Amino acid sequence: MPKIDRAARAAELTAFDAQYRADGRAVAGMDEAGRGPLVGPVVAACVRMRPDSAIPWVDDSKKLSEARREALYDQILAEAEAVGVGMAEAEEIDRINILEATKNAMRRAAEQMQADVYLIDAVKGLGLAGEEVPIIKGDATSYSIAAASIIAKVTRDRMLRELDEQYPEYGFARNKGYGTAKHIEALKRLGPCPAHRRSFIGHFVTP
Repeated sequence: MPKIDRAARAAELTAFDAQYRADGRAVAGMDEAGRGPLVGPVVAACVRMRPDSAIPWVDDSKKLSEARREALYDQILAEAEAVGVGMAEAEEIDRINILEATKNAMRRAAEQMQADVYLIDAVKGLGLAGEEVPIIKGDATSYSIAAASIIAKVTRDRMLRELDEQYPEYGFARNKGYGTAKHIEALKRLGPCPAHRRSFIGHFVTP
């Protein structure tokens, strides 16, 4: 695999965002983490970076190691003009479905700041007080969305490590709530913990 020029990659991502900053408009990026796991909340982040920010390694969080994401988390917070984090817990996900819960988490994150333009990873129709620009694979296209993807992922992973301390049998620190073979085996053997999404685990657990 060819080595990535990280400075050039940062320039590419920031150039995408720059096109939305005409007339001094404030641009924020939004992304979520945790739509697919069987347990825990879906977490959204809304991040407004300084226009001159270009942190090497900021990219789609799925392309980065856990150690790299943790280091970038602090760098992003240091260079951000504003950061909002919102979430929807398992009960809400079960009650209204994962897409609507994700939208609620994104709205809660956006409520914690002001922006003129919201660059959003794929999701449409949030009803925010600004222009919404949904972007397919936005976390690999936009610097602000990539930064939000890292904040959301690190926030959720830390929550799952805390949940692992309460319920170590399920291996949440390792699987982050995804349906690995060991997680499913523990789920079948022990039943769900309070943080499991009941609407996600029905075919694994006998009522």
